[in-house]
Amino acid sequence: MVTPAAVAVAPAVPLAVNEPLVESRGRLDSVDLLRGVIMVVMALDHVRDSFTRSAHLFDPADLSRTTTGLFLTRWITHFCAPTFIFLAGASAFLYGSRPGRSRSELARFLLSRGLWLVLIELTVVRFAWFFNLDYHFFNLQVIWAIGWSMVALSALVYLPIRVVGVLGVAMILLHNLADGITVQPLISAPGVLAPARAWDWVWSILHVRNTPVTYPLIPWIGVMAAGYAFAPVLRHEPARRRRELVWLGTALIAGFVLLRGLNLYGDASRWSMQPSTTFTLLSFINTTKYPPSLLFLLMTLGPAIVSLTLFERVRGPVARFFIVYGRVPFLYYVLHLYLIHALVVAFAAVRGDELQGYLTLWRYLPDSWGYGLGVTYLVWVAVVLALYPICRWFAGVKSRRRDAWLSYL
Repeated sequence: MVTPAAVAVAPAVPLAVNEPLVESRGRLDSVDLLRGVIMVVMALDHVRDSFTRSAHLFDPADLSRTTTGLFLTRWITHFCAPTFIFLAGASAFLYGSRPGRSRSELARFLLSRGLWLVLIELTVVRFAWFFNLDYHFFNLQVIWAIGWSMVALSALVYLPIRVVGVLGVAMILLHNLADGITVQPLISAPGVLAPARAWDWVWSILHVRNTPVTYPLIPWIGVMAAGYAFAPVLRHEPARRRRELVWLGTALIAGFVLLRGLNLYGDASRWSMQPSTTFTLLSFINTTKYPPSLLFLLMTLGPAIVSLTLFERVRGPVARFFIVYGRVPFLYYVLHLYLIHALVVAFAAVRGDELQGYLTLWRYLPDSWGYGLGVTYLVWVAVVLALYPICRWFAGVKSRRRDAWLSYL
């Protein structure tokens, strides 16, 4: 699952909903546009989790059980979390580079906002997923990872930006060397903590998906650090910026194809020949997200960086529609979780189901629950459109006001 909350550390340049995009602000508009598209796609993943009948039965990336449509519905959302966190790092640099702003101010902001997001993950976001206060059940997900990545970046910003970049890229490139280090389960049964060692908790938080830790922090910290070091490219003059974005993004895509083809390093899950050409291609792009492998990040960040160049040229009402979501990612993220879960309960009530079974995470919903992809896509569109008015209103508030508390929402 994916999400972002607060991926835009730097307040966006004001843009009225009916105001055309202009070249002088293209680089910032393109970032907000990319973020908005990613936010909308992210909602598809959470609707799929909550509404498809297979979500709580098997992994949609399991090639022995999935369909092409289900796999691709899941796969396209892989671009969300890496792009969110990479842009969060870039936004941190842009925020800190404003005239008169010191590194100490940037560090304090990142530290306070990071801890704020961790608190939000454990309270507001947790309730949206579960609709209950039974803390035997909890998940540490993307907002948790963004929060602690900001805390780490609050220390890294005192280093030269090249050093921050080297450290971030090194974490991305090398962390798969630790794939062989295993731990004991932290949960022995739903809601029951296992007698795990302190080491099991530490390494799970850092590098192993181990319920309740869905988003280990490595290499997400590296992704944010790499985004921070990448940000100066966004300030180059347009022709140079576009050239560098194309070269960098293309290099990452080529690196993915080469390393994935060799099948030697970069992902614990190897691709293999399947009964059909289509499923062989699905196997090739079926990389590991928890934690994100080197190949997963090359596969997602490469196209995302190239798309920044393309989005600089996008104009009109469609662009402005997505930019609205890109300007208020935190509000959108929190609201869309509550709306999706509320719709699950409403659908269950209409069906006449016992509602107690729906006051929990999608993974624990009744086996009888769920619909096909057609319903899933209709609900997704309805969720996105329903949240547009409030997102547009709040984007206007943020563009008109500079209250410090607004930077935390």
